Amino acid sequence: MSTQPEIRVAPVAAGSRLLSLGAYRPQRVVPNAEIVTLIESSDEWIQQRSGIRERRWAGPEETVLAMATAASQQALAGAGLTGADIDLVLLTTMTSFSTTPTAANLLQAAIGSRGGALEMNSACAGFPYALAVADQAVRTGAARHVLVVGVERMTDLLDMADRGTMFLFGDGAGAVVVGAADSPGIGPVAWGSWGEQAEALDAAPLLADVVRGEAEGPTVLRMKGQSVFRWAVTEMPKVGLEALEAAGVKAEQLAAFVPHQANTRIIDAMVKGMGLPEHVAVADDVRWTGNTSAASIPLAMERVLREGRAQPGDLALLVGFGGGLSHAAQVVALPALAS
Repeated sequence: MSTQPEIRVAPVAAGSRLLSLGAYRPQRVVPNAEIVTLIESSDEWIQQRSGIRERRWAGPEETVLAMATAASQQALAGAGLTGADIDLVLLTTMTSFSTTPTAANLLQAAIGSRGGALEMNSACAGFPYALAVADQAVRTGAARHVLVVGVERMTDLLDMADRGTMFLFGDGAGAVVVGAADSPGIGPVAWGSWGEQAEALDAAPLLADVVRGEAEGPTVLRMKGQSVFRWAVTEMPKVGLEALEAAGVKAEQLAAFVPHQANTRIIDAMVKGMGLPEHVAVADDVRWTGNTSAASIPLAMERVLREGRAQPGDLALLVGFGGGLSHAAQVVALPALAS
């Protein structure tokens, strides 16, 4: 009787960590003073509703691929690596320009990697989703180094006449390199989806409608702002606390809180709902960059580190939430900032 051969698996790592961080913000700064020339509003109203003072909008040459490449090259340089060292590229976006090849495929080629390439879309929760996959890939030995990129051109989806959404969003990219570590630097992920509330935030028309010829006009973002707000302020503090519990970390041990940069009212409500102590630096990049969906968490991490509000190695809680409706959160040790 023959015996079943044993399948060999890669050696596992004790943990993984963020080795470095890169960021790209488009050159064009769009202050509220410009926004109010496009919609009936005021700087005071916009700041009261969102906390946003200005945002970055990409120009024609600042494509999803160009911004992702720029952020990735920073992150690689900060880790002392080249694209040839990357075994897996994970790119998360909701504004991809192609079904296939994906932006992840083209980014992999742009940096000179021959590893795997996967494009993910969990909208504003995309970055912590991709980070969880990267952590698991490194810890199981499937990859030595993983490049995780969040990138968006949200302006491609904006209805510039929609007073409820057009002032909220911006463009940009953030990237991290994840590698093996002697002890965990990325905590267990707390993730989930509320698909029954999917209509609260979507982009229409759907691709299927376009294919059937039933679509009218360009694809634009639609959002039921109050529904998303109520969901976020009610449920996301619970998700943050779940991630802390899973990592065995207490709120007072955090140096920073880096949530998805939706608006400052949601962020403030989450801080209060989780009872975070005053010493915890709360990321507020939304004030200057707007809501950049999958790019918002790495961009917000970059600002916290650049401003010296937290240091590499400090513990931070990341919480992403948005379209789907999806959410994901984990505790991480902050990476080094690429110079």
